[in-house]
Amino acid sequence: MIKVQGHPNLYRDENSGAIINFDNQAYNQYVNSLHNREVQKNEIDKIKADINEIKSLLKEIVNGSK
Repeated sequence: MIKVQGHPNLYRDENSGAIINFDNQAYNQYVNSLHNREVQKNEIDKIKADINEIKSLLKEIVNGSK
C-alpha cells in the first residue's frame, strides 16, 4: 500500500491502483447515516399511507352523508 499524499487515511493499492480509505470512524458514520435515512423513509412512507387512509375514510363519510 502506498500512502496518498495529503490524505492521512487514504492508501493506493499497488496492484489494482484502487484508493482505499482506512478511516473506520468515517465509514461507521456513513453506515449510520444510511440507516437513519432508511428509518426516515419508512416513517414518511407510513405517514403517507396513514394520510391516504384518512382521506379514504373522509371520502366515505362525505359520500355516505349525501
